[in-house]
Amino acid sequence: MSIASELSLVIRNARIVDGTGAAARSGDLAVAADRIVAVGRVDGRGAREIDARGHVVAPGFIDIHTHYDPQLCWDRLATPSPEHGVTTLVVGNCSVTLAPVRAAHRDRIIKIFGSVEDMESSLLEHTVPFSWESFAEYLAYLRPGLGPNVGVFIGHAILRMYVMGDAARQRAATNSEIEAMCEVLRHALRAGAFGLSFTFAHLDEQGRALPCAYADRGEKLALIRTLAAERRGLVEVAPNLVSGEQTLMACIDEFGQFALETGVTCSLSPLLYSPLLGDQWLKMLNRFEHWQQRGAPLYAQTQTRPLDMTMQISKGSVVLSKGAQWRQIFELPAAQRIDRLRDPQVRRQLRPETEGNSRIAALTVKRTHAPANELYIGRQLGDIAAEQGKPLLDVLLDIALADDLHTEFSFSGLVHADVAVVAKLLDHPGIHIGSADAGAHINQFCGAGDTCYLIEKFVRQERLMTLERAVQRLTSDLAHAWRIADRGELAPGRFADLVIFDPDTISRGEEVWVEDIPGGNGRYVRHPTGVDQVIVNGELLVDQGRYSASRSGCLI
Repeated sequence: MSIASELSLVIRNARIVDGTGAAARSGDLAVAADRIVAVGRVDGRGAREIDARGHVVAPGFIDIHTHYDPQLCWDRLATPSPEHGVTTLVVGNCSVTLAPVRAAHRDRIIKIFGSVEDMESSLLEHTVPFSWESFAEYLAYLRPGLGPNVGVFIGHAILRMYVMGDAARQRAATNSEIEAMCEVLRHALRAGAFGLSFTFAHLDEQGRALPCAYADRGEKLALIRTLAAERRGLVEVAPNLVSGEQTLMACIDEFGQFALETGVTCSLSPLLYSPLLGDQWLKMLNRFEHWQQRGAPLYAQTQTRPLDMTMQISKGSVVLSKGAQWRQIFELPAAQRIDRLRDPQVRRQLRPETEGNSRIAALTVKRTHAPANELYIGRQLGDIAAEQGKPLLDVLLDIALADDLHTEFSFSGLVHADVAVVAKLLDHPGIHIGSADAGAHINQFCGAGDTCYLIEKFVRQERLMTLERAVQRLTSDLAHAWRIADRGELAPGRFADLVIFDPDTISRGEEVWVEDIPGGNGRYVRHPTGVDQVIVNGELLVDQGRYSASRSGCLI
């Protein structure tokens, strides 16, 4: 085809995987400004030309479940996600967001982020300015200089606290308080909020339920009806996977009914397979299918990778920090942390949060420093405790303290490790790929990279999914269900969010520790291989792993 318009970019000789699931085809793609203007044969020359011979051009990948909220305050690129082909991401999941906020509540929000997303208080104190109160002011702060496109949920826990103060964690809301919450939500949606998020799975730093737990059905329904009335936004929910089957199924049923009544899309995260949870994954899947068959826009989220992680008590722990006593330990400086963990009285306080926890018993000693610890490498803590006849907590702490808390423990092979089951979940039309948690738990694992891992593991290595289907799952399936307009497909008129990659070498890369956070904090990251270029709204953002000066991302 021949086009006469001024072309800013032409990609030549590509293997075009357009995001719809259609068979790949060879051809060119042309961009003018921020839009795709031609897919197929392009005769005109572009201001920039990329020869993608032998490589794939696809729509930019979408990550619907991240926690980059604090990181965007110091890193508008949300690294390293764009390196993994992500051009659009959503923050504010699991009911914890940075707005709306009253000055008196800033410290509370910092502690909630710490408890829910394993972020040290010092990180947020150094990086989040809280130069806003309303959600509109917060979005105005975020908007300039974004690398990827960003959608921002408003968190129900934070919304409730903004309206009700301390009472948000004590009781049900009155009718007037519900009306006030709906009004704040309405203004947030009109300012550009992406939707509303809930959690019933997390506790605060004192081990207490977050404000969501105190909301009755009338409050939740009123808020979701506000989304319906505004014709904007969807709902994300973190159900409690360890609350028992009856409570879990009741949560799915409640939001299935909300979705059916209001027409608002509801997405529950996560649905994971683990032998520790028996056949819970299948029961959850059957319940989602029940509501989907009734016509409810209700979806589950799952992730592509096993939920493997590295734990050092010197850096924190997603496995341990959900307990109030452990959370207090992780708030202490390193030297004080060591002193406290040697104290027999402190150990007595920690014991109820540790003993009997199958996840802690399954931790494997990965790397040690003290010679006396070498004999434990490769062994699980539960086995060591049984052999020595010692409490699990004492085994954990004695090993860690011998290494000044720098022992590396690993949790692997227990969650989402059965490839056949995971492949079934990843291909299910009622399940979306999400739940990756990029930006959270940064001292335990890197949540970025699930996009590359899907292609690396399930397309290339296991041959359980076609490339076309994998790309569709990361692009148009999410764009359609999550109402992300004009993205997720390669077609004229769509936004030019693009990723060019080598399907034979694409990989999420190894997990590495970096010290790059203001205030002296560090995190785990992954740098992929096989991702050539990433383009956001027509501008090159990543080229062979290097970031350009472009900041063309926008709020969605």
